[in-house]
Amino acid sequence: MDAIADFLSAYSTLIALVGVNALLALSVWITLYAGQLTLGNAAFMGIGAYVSALLGRHLGMPFPLALGLGALAAGVLAVPLGLTVFRLRGVYLAIATLAFGEVLRVILLATPITGKGQGLNGIPPKTELWHIFVSCVVVASQGIAIRRYKLGAFVAGALIAAWAGGLSAHVTFSIDPNDFAFSKAVQILVFAVVGGLPNVAGPILGAALLTALPEILRPLKDYRDIFQGAILLFVIIFLPRGLVTVAQLRRTRRLQKIGAADVA
Repeated sequence: MDAIADFLSAYSTLIALVGVNALLALSVWITLYAGQLTLGNAAFMGIGAYVSALLGRHLGMPFPLALGLGALAAGVLAVPLGLTVFRLRGVYLAIATLAFGEVLRVILLATPITGKGQGLNGIPPKTELWHIFVSCVVVASQGIAIRRYKLGAFVAGALIAAWAGGLSAHVTFSIDPNDFAFSKAVQILVFAVVGGLPNVAGPILGAALLTALPEILRPLKDYRDIFQGAILLFVIIFLPRGLVTVAQLRRTRRLQKIGAADVA
């Protein structure tokens, strides 16, 4: 038990980030599974992070309520945005949602209450590990037929990303507009794509692996980025449908061997 306690103490922040990134990966997986490529989830994450942090700091609002209102704010913005951008398709949809994220970042940089370029610091550490992983279980267990409801999937993704943003803000204690820029949008997308889109386990697996990978490769020091890049390339080339399909590939090959033996 002492060993487990020591491990949790040493890696509690990393474990929390794995859970937050799993939520973010699920938020973009929902829209991808519904057939839409969007890059706006980092912006929705930012909305949730800033709204929940500001409500807690300035109004003393209880943490669960601040989280919920942060997610609601993102959802309210997602409805008119979704109605507008879903007239577009493919890369144009991705560009439109990315532009929304850049507009939000500029607004955050120019607004005094958000701390402008300095961001918000000293956010109270209210997020606990069970908050994050209960959220993951709830999101991953939902069986909504999202293929039929593209706007609903977009709004649901915004709500989840914003909720993750609120949890993240109260883990890292500090946020600034650049935390939710283009690089974050791409990172969230990579979590989902590397993990795999066929089922809900894919984005969770991708987020867990890619969040923990820098820590796992820490002994390699200067070569860490090279190995991370090599792993990404391996997955893209040899597992184009994601890591979650490894078991399916093994089963397929086993059946092929059985079939070949029967023919022989």
